Amino acid sequence: MTADISVETLTADQAAQELARLASVLAHANADYHQKDAPNLTDAQYDSLKRRNAAIEARFPKLKREDSPSDQVGAAPSDGFGKITHAVRMLSLGNAFEDEDVAEFDKSVRKFLGLDAGAVEYTAEPKIDGLSLSVRYENGVLTQAATRGDGAVGENVTANALTIGDIPQKLIGAPDVLEVRGEVYMSHADFDALNARQSETGGKTFANPRNAAAGSLRQLDPTITQSRPLKFFAYAWGDLSAPLAARQSGAIARLTELGFQTNPLTKTCAGPEDMIAHYREIEAQRAHLGYDIDGVVYKVDDLALQARLGFRSTTPRWAIAHKFPAELAWTTLEAIDIQVGRTGALSPVARLTPVTVGGVVVSNATLHNEDYIAGKGNKGEEIRGGKDVRVGDLVQVYRAGDVIPKIADVDMSKRPADAVPYVFPKICPKCQSDALRDDGDAVRRCTGGLICPAQAVEKLKHFVSRAAFDIEGLGAKQVEAFYVDDQLPVKEPADIFTLQSRDAAALGKLSNRDGWGATSVKNLWQAIEEKREIPLARLIFALGIRHLGEAGSNLLALHYGTWAAFEDAMTQAQIGEGAAWDDLVGIDGVGGVMAASVITTFQQTAERASIDRLVAQLRPQEAVKPKSDSPVAGKTVVFTGTLEKMTRAEAKARAESLGAKVSGSVSAKTDILIAGPGAGSKAKKATDLGVKTLDEDEWLALIGAQ
Repeated sequence: MTADISVETLTADQAAQELARLASVLAHANADYHQKDAPNLTDAQYDSLKRRNAAIEARFPKLKREDSPSDQVGAAPSDGFGKITHAVRMLSLGNAFEDEDVAEFDKSVRKFLGLDAGAVEYTAEPKIDGLSLSVRYENGVLTQAATRGDGAVGENVTANALTIGDIPQKLIGAPDVLEVRGEVYMSHADFDALNARQSETGGKTFANPRNAAAGSLRQLDPTITQSRPLKFFAYAWGDLSAPLAARQSGAIARLTELGFQTNPLTKTCAGPEDMIAHYREIEAQRAHLGYDIDGVVYKVDDLALQARLGFRSTTPRWAIAHKFPAELAWTTLEAIDIQVGRTGALSPVARLTPVTVGGVVVSNATLHNEDYIAGKGNKGEEIRGGKDVRVGDLVQVYRAGDVIPKIADVDMSKRPADAVPYVFPKICPKCQSDALRDDGDAVRRCTGGLICPAQAVEKLKHFVSRAAFDIEGLGAKQVEAFYVDDQLPVKEPADIFTLQSRDAAALGKLSNRDGWGATSVKNLWQAIEEKREIPLARLIFALGIRHLGEAGSNLLALHYGTWAAFEDAMTQAQIGEGAAWDDLVGIDGVGGVMAASVITTFQQTAERASIDRLVAQLRPQEAVKPKSDSPVAGKTVVFTGTLEKMTRAEAKARAESLGAKVSGSVSAKTDILIAGPGAGSKAKKATDLGVKTLDEDEWLALIGAQ
């Protein structure tokens, strides 16, 4: 695998593989953390992995996936609660791990705003390790409370929030509408006391205070929440009918006046040096605070500047979390298992004697690939001092820098005398096909394709995943069962849509099986029937094409519009040449690696036949572009030359917020070129192509920004 390769040395193929891996492990991490309250990794590890993902996307922007972790916040709400749509999305934060990252954050803020050094003040406050909560007040009365969820929709925990003493039920002097946001947490003393009581009564004990707080807030019975010692720190706001103050620090002070607990360690800082100094002060007090924190959050203090800076897809430009260093632990490597993914990649996994690292019990770690096990990097260079990894070794587990823990070191002095070098399999453990490693590829892949049960099952799991067909009642567990079923087998996606007819023909009555009753079977048939009409982007994504994620699938759907047009284009296209190829790679966001992978899939006989059998069962919907009242919605714009009224980054963000697509190059598909002083070849090309050209003032007038 590619997790041990530095971002700077990744090839395009390696970058695509790594982005796919990151998307998968982060999606599982989100579900573990936000839905199950049982994280398998620390916040430092999770955030560091998102940082790696963002760095790869910055270097290879055309490889960004639709299911990119950069576009994800939290996880979908649990089905056990009602759902609340946030009036203002609850976003996550970008991360800083080194002092240099803080200085870079300040530099990026000033560059975006076009301000000189020292011109921006920030607030710095402890980052509480708890569960995010948004509490809404109307006319001073608490009306609803919701968890973060996926950022757009959260769980309705209003009844539970009413039991928390730190959350006022009524406010005096507040705006008519006020959403207060903060963190629900549990103190160390209360956590220890709760676990003692739980142990005495035979109840569930918790691994750490964060899990205890999250599990307590997300109880379906509010009386259980009431019995748990939960606390709440307020630090932000969402929907407002009137501003709280002109500055972040003033707004926090206002929340304190309204009766909320705010963190006393919050401080206004003059710049990076002051911010880092306060970080050190908080870090020194960390062990004595009485509650868990995992870093310090910096925010631009001036709210007008916050408004100008705005947001990326999931994070604000005006805030960042400076995380504390990760932790290490030593444990024994008990076994090395090989997993086979849907693309045939053989992935080694270390099975460890369970050990607690940063508050989480770790029993598995990634071993990436055969070179990593042997102590070699992607270019043959030594890693871990050239020490290989063997079953029985005492290994150091490192949890930051990757979602899945990895082996940082080996204690050679503790190596068993009978430990032998690990021999990486050259035969797929699932189907016995050859497992080959192409030149320049760090990954060994099974050549079995459709005959490999591991690949087939993983492809089916992907097909029914949330971002694909998302068929209620047909998840990973059911897919595995149907795949090996003798009477109602599901070997490929098309088989899902013939299940009901085969069942009706008495080829194996599902309602007679354990775990299936008449009602559940009826619901499954209905759920499958409903998915015969499917959005084009979801269908394309569900095919599980290598290098093609949700973002790329959406781009293809919007570009081609219909399945017929898409299918015909992929059938006609030739890799690297011809009009169909040029049209495909001309889509902003579609690179050569992705394009070649899609074409190859459609032109492989067996794979194409499987796709055709599937589509024959479906009614793919025509893709509809998002609507907007903006005069530039849906138009492709290009900026060139020097902008004098705003920075390039601010201009791009403004255009995208109005529904425009900003491209870096001029083509026949460009609608508007905004040309400032110094415009060169792009302006000439626009003239040659007849593209409408505006100066900066004309552009601002068009979008109503003057």
